[in-house]
Amino acid sequence: MSPREEVMRSEDFELFIEAFGEATSRRPVPAESLAAYRGKLPDALLALWREEGWCAYADGLIWTVDPADYEDVLEEWLAGTPFAELDDFHVFARSAFGSLYLCGGKTGASVSLLCSIHAIDALKRELKPKSAEQVESSVLSFFGAAEPEHFDLTDERGAPLFKRALKALGPLTHEEIYGFEPAIVAGGNLRLENLRRVADHPHLMILRELSPPAMPFDDPELDRLMG
Repeated sequence: MSPREEVMRSEDFELFIEAFGEATSRRPVPAESLAAYRGKLPDALLALWREEGWCAYADGLIWTVDPADYEDVLEEWLAGTPFAELDDFHVFARSAFGSLYLCGGKTGASVSLLCSIHAIDALKRELKPKSAEQVESSVLSFFGAAEPEHFDLTDERGAPLFKRALKALGPLTHEEIYGFEPAIVAGGNLRLENLRRVADHPHLMILRELSPPAMPFDDPELDRLMG
């Protein structure tokens, strides 16, 4: 039995592995990163990092990531929105197309940045403050309820893009995404031929400069920060 098979995984993460398969690339998580996020992110997520590493699954369709790599990107995307004041968010996962999945210390895994289509995704009922146990449960549920189609994009005819992009453009590194050129917000189209392998950080920063993201619902000011 390999060391990976000996690790005790949560039921939710076992469901995730059933749906996505074992990691297709992996980076070990330094002890200092675990220490830096202790108390900021749920213990279950830190245990996942320690046991599994930061990984790509399903050939790079979905990645677990180092939040520090996305701190300035997250700051830019949330700037000027009520979400910047609502919680202390960190990116804990991303998709091949640059969607960023956030965990807040008070609200848990409650917000997604769908950067390629320039939108913030959230359910109003999920933005209420949660107990520490509920925050942890929300992150575990992110993995347990995940299905590959949740992280793919479809083209203008409704056909999934990821596997075709992987075949046409090759696999991504942990610093790359498939980005649309021209960007969707700038009049581009959801077509395979418009996808490129791009460095994630500069591409996401440029996207944010083009326009503010669409909000998931009328606030006003997220009902005064969900008070």
